[in-house]
Amino acid sequence: MKIVSLECWAEELKLQEPYIIAYEEIDVSVNVFIKINTDNSFTGWGCAAPDMEVTGESGETVIKAFQTVVEPYLKGKDPFTYSLIQEELRRELKHQPSVLAMVDMALYDIIGKKTKEPVYRLLGGYRKSIPTSITIGILPVKETLEMAKKFLSQGFFILKIKGGQNVEVDIERVIRIREMVGETIEMRFDANQGYDVNQSVQFIEKTKASIVELLEQPTCKSEDDLLKQVTNKISVPVMADESLMTLKDVFHLTSGGFTDMINIKLMKVGGISEAMRINAVALAGNVETMVGCMDESAMGIAAGLHFALARPNILYADLDGHFDLIDDPFSTMVICKDGVLYPSDSPGFGWHAN
Repeated sequence: MKIVSLECWAEELKLQEPYIIAYEEIDVSVNVFIKINTDNSFTGWGCAAPDMEVTGESGETVIKAFQTVVEPYLKGKDPFTYSLIQEELRRELKHQPSVLAMVDMALYDIIGKKTKEPVYRLLGGYRKSIPTSITIGILPVKETLEMAKKFLSQGFFILKIKGGQNVEVDIERVIRIREMVGETIEMRFDANQGYDVNQSVQFIEKTKASIVELLEQPTCKSEDDLLKQVTNKISVPVMADESLMTLKDVFHLTSGGFTDMINIKLMKVGGISEAMRINAVALAGNVETMVGCMDESAMGIAAGLHFALARPNILYADLDGHFDLIDDPFSTMVICKDGVLYPSDSPGFGWHAN
């Protein structure tokens, strides 16, 4: 099997409801898609969700990387040599993880279609579904409660609350949500680097009765010692997100006791192949794993889902980045029922349009 042609294009996907996190307001997401055709009529699809703040990329840089590196390199290659392909592209595309994720995704898609298996089964097939959290951005208390009610009415039972701008308001929001929803709903909190150590401790102490399941990336990603201090000072598990971009990062974080949990996002680390390595290090370090996402088309979410379904130590999923996108061309690739995600059982990642 050989790759004979490739296409790549960007789409600007608007959000139905813009949201705020600690360091920016988001109302649109640029996704870049790739289509790889082989000489025996198999087609692989992939998606990049670049973010200048997180991955250091933009739609323009992804397209340029495709034109100058990816397309000329991949023509004539055998998709089954995906490990070699990824290693060689990684040398050429340093600091461009979403480009690597896009290519990695398309190669796995081709392999799944050739073998007539969904990707999650090729990777291990540990489970067939996983619950996902649903995110509430930074909002005033009243609007936070309204959003929580909306999501609960849709069947979701894990809420992820964004904060980090004002710890006192964040505390009130969490307390009020717990009062409203009772004890059956799981609640996670993501400060997106917005707190210092004292604020992190204050937040957990004052929300203790509200049962926050985990505290995600409370402190600045460039100061891991602060993350470690929070991890050592509070009883609630701490999760590293923005602090983790590479295999070296996960070894550093887990071997040094900096965090209790990690959040693997395919767009940050460069795709499933690298995510598998990172997850193995986390397992060795006795650190739990969540698979997260950016604001991604359901195509990107599908790849994260298949990865999450394949590994027993991936206990959490935050794969909600596609729910609010308007006119996502691949919206049918992931099935959600009452807060639980299911993959397509079609070969590859499940997309078969020409």
